[in-house]
Amino acid sequence: MADMTRARVSMQELIAQRRRAGFVGRGGERAAFRTNFDLPPEDERHRFLFHVHGNAGVGKTFLVRELEQLAREKGALTAYVDESVDSLPEAMAAIIRQLGAQGARFKELDRLLAAHRERRHEAEAAALATLDTEDGGPSAGSLAVARAGLVGLGMVPGVGAFAGVLDAGQLAQGADRLRAGLSARLRTQEDVQLVLHPERVLTPVLLRELTDAAATAPWIVLFFDTYERTGPFLDGWLHETMTGDRHGTLPATVVVVTAGQRPFDTARWGAFADFMTDVPLGPFTEAEARGLLAAKGVVAEPVVEEVLRLTGGLPVLVSTLAEQRPTDPDDIGDPSATAVERFLRWEQDPVRRSAALACALPRQLDLDVFRAAVDCDDREADALFAWLRALPFVVDRGDRLRYHDLVREAMLRMQRSRSPRGWAEQHRRLARKFGAWRAEYETGREEFDRWADERWRELRLAESYHLLCAQDPDALPDVLRDFTDACGTDDATAARWARVLLDAGRDGDTQPVSRWGSELSRTLTEGGVPTALARLLSHADLDEPAQVHTRVVRATALRRLGALEEALREYDLAVDLGEALGEETPSAPGGGPAAPLPDLARAHRGRAYVRGELHDYEAAIGDLDRALALEPGSPSAHSVRGEFHRALRHDDAALRDLDRGIALDPAHHFAWASRGALHLTRGDLRAARADLDRSLELNPDYVWALVRRARVWRGLGDSARRLADLDRAVALQPDWPWGRCERGDALRNAGRVEEALRDYDHVLALDPDYASAHASRGAALAALGRHEEAVTALDSALRLNPAYTWALCRRAESHLALGSVDLALTDADRACELSPDDEHARAVRDRVRRGAG
Repeated sequence: MADMTRARVSMQELIAQRRRAGFVGRGGERAAFRTNFDLPPEDERHRFLFHVHGNAGVGKTFLVRELEQLAREKGALTAYVDESVDSLPEAMAAIIRQLGAQGARFKELDRLLAAHRERRHEAEAAALATLDTEDGGPSAGSLAVARAGLVGLGMVPGVGAFAGVLDAGQLAQGADRLRAGLSARLRTQEDVQLVLHPERVLTPVLLRELTDAAATAPWIVLFFDTYERTGPFLDGWLHETMTGDRHGTLPATVVVVTAGQRPFDTARWGAFADFMTDVPLGPFTEAEARGLLAAKGVVAEPVVEEVLRLTGGLPVLVSTLAEQRPTDPDDIGDPSATAVERFLRWEQDPVRRSAALACALPRQLDLDVFRAAVDCDDREADALFAWLRALPFVVDRGDRLRYHDLVREAMLRMQRSRSPRGWAEQHRRLARKFGAWRAEYETGREEFDRWADERWRELRLAESYHLLCAQDPDALPDVLRDFTDACGTDDATAARWARVLLDAGRDGDTQPVSRWGSELSRTLTEGGVPTALARLLSHADLDEPAQVHTRVVRATALRRLGALEEALREYDLAVDLGEALGEETPSAPGGGPAAPLPDLARAHRGRAYVRGELHDYEAAIGDLDRALALEPGSPSAHSVRGEFHRALRHDDAALRDLDRGIALDPAHHFAWASRGALHLTRGDLRAARADLDRSLELNPDYVWALVRRARVWRGLGDSARRLADLDRAVALQPDWPWGRCERGDALRNAGRVEEALRDYDHVLALDPDYASAHASRGAALAALGRHEEAVTALDSALRLNPAYTWALCRRAESHLALGSVDLALTDADRACELSPDDEHARAVRDRVRRGAG
């Protein structure tokens, strides 16, 4: 009995719990949520999903935070996700970070998320890492794979975004190049999938480790707030994860809470209605509002009535006014007065009032930003910051604070209208501070590295926001140029730059800024980076150097999407404009040459890469000549020009360029592999092996180099090492036709003909027009004595490539085996006519003639 007495809590403790954090109202919603934990998952009354929804200011976040506390009182592990995440992997990272702080372990998912972040940054470069110049170029692939790959990479905002711009062949070619580049650059096939389809790799691991965590706690509750922003990338995944078993199963003790402004999509979730609770929130009822006021000691009826009249029951306003504990209706002020005056009227300390207003200016706060915004002694800063974070309209995310949108908007509007000059000066001061932090942080970092760095982007965005709000005359052109660079990073970064224009335009009441934010957000959603940049080019007053820069970024985006012809046109415009500007640029002081336009060399390089992918190597080399005249120290330009020379059999020129590229950048694995391929073509197997070995030391999973080295092993007669390299290449990139066809040839030569046939069949399923695979398949069938099938396969190869000497010789041998001597002679004669110096062709013809005799 004594133990039971000690276990009971007092009435006072229970009342204190119920009044925790000043939370009053929403009793029905809280009770339903609390009761749900008393129902086992098997009970039909148990709900797995709660969706809170309602307009801004109705208290969704406050309720969600209260529900989280209730869940913890029931022993649950909890995690809270809001719009601070921009993707599904970021959401998973937030979940496991919070659950990990409560004792759960997510070791494998944490490793994979770290790998995803690293590989995602590598993906852009990976698409260019391999320039496959084998006969036939990139395979056609499949449209489904193309679209899935592009969407999975976040390069387009939706599957059909480019349906009216690119044809299926262009999309498929772009995906082939992207996949080849990824597999060549990234370490394993799992890494490739982490970039292309992160949800497929990460979700099963999340579910397994959630199951492990569920063994340590009675419940796990996941909260997804501001769902109107996170739903676009979370909703489909959440529905699939909760209602299907494609990725595994969720523990039955998981409860999900979502909160946003809109109701759930009934088309998607309608069939799940029996397992979820819809929680619509409106303004407080009069009883709830009165209860909250009474809890704060506001009970005088005239005061209560005035608060109810002014707030309309909106929880954030009721809570804020209640916190001030007015005792007279006159304390509340004229109903036409600004909301800010009502929020802060009862705070008599001018330092606190000033701090609250100043801290509304940044979009989010930490202690450093607080000190930059508030003019106070450092000794006061900690106490003031603690006071600020306890205000009812301040949302505390642990490391960052932000004001409730309604309150912040009112405070910004008041400050902007009361003192336009003071408003501008405060924003300029914050911009200078963020600019100084940004300049300090970027010291020693190359420009490309800066854009890949999240911390640098945050500082630059904050600086830009405040310059736009201050209506600095250079701010909009500078941010539009930054938007172009953001487009060159990825779609998510571009969207953040469009959002800063939207926010600054709204908060600063600046129509041109707001209009650009709306336009760029819309075009990004409808057509991705190329469409947004087209809008910028056609409607922004960009100076000519900015036009060149924007066209180069747009062309690069088109090239990575496989829209090669359109990319070529854009590069053409960039080159023409850049060269015209170069001619107009005055000479440097002292009569020296004019400084080249920075983007002109990049335009020539980009156009060269497109022309190379179109197999116009001569024109590509011309572009690289011009690029190197402008930037002679570019290792990549030397190396790629060397590769193009190699493709044209300009061996000496190729060797000079590749030597120079390696000298400028000894760590560039592409250059070593290309030079190794050149040595292989010239018959220098020792030098070829040395260079390819070096390339693979630098990048052990570079599949192009593995296949090339396999050819070296073939020349050296080392079939075991040949197959080892090809097995690794196929494991890394199972759907690359060239690598798999090469392995089929190695298996066939090793007498493993049935296995070889499986490889050829796989290649032809990927690309039915792969002539080499048809020919090799014919040779394998002939080796099995299936000569009629062999002839059919060789017919297909020769239909695709009528001058295919090796296939003619193989078909001649199968015709001879079938007794069709005349057909065999025709094929053998044709092979010798096409390749008079081919000893194999002459030997086949001699055998056929002997057979005829």
